Amino acid sequence: MLAAEADFLSVGTNDLTQYTLAMDRGNAAVASGIDGLHPAVLRLIAQTCKGGAVHGRWTGVCGGLASDPLAVPILIGLGVTELSSAPALVPEIKALVATLTMEACRAHAAAALQCGSAADVRSLAREFTA
Repeated sequence: MLAAEADFLSVGTNDLTQYTLAMDRGNAAVASGIDGLHPAVLRLIAQTCKGGAVHGRWTGVCGGLASDPLAVPILIGLGVTELSSAPALVPEIKALVATLTMEACRAHAAAALQCGSAADVRSLAREFTA
């Protein structure tokens, strides 16, 4: 419903991750467990991209995942069309994106969505980028 009214969609992955996993980034007791590559977070991003695409809206991602080379191929495969990376990492992310194909990213993202944990997704992502 939101995509029908919006010009675009933008996902802030730091907040999305914190709220999805019910872990406060400021709480040292749980902060180490926060990982944006958790399958639940990825599923929400995928749903956002699908909803946006139905209405011809692009979806951008900012926050930690947009600057994470392990996450970028997955995000692209989920349908993310814009990344807002940390300035110092833009050349690295740009170079990475230039090596990717949509077909490979989509297959990789589909596999990531089937994982049971962020650790499993990270392991899969390391194999993809190796």
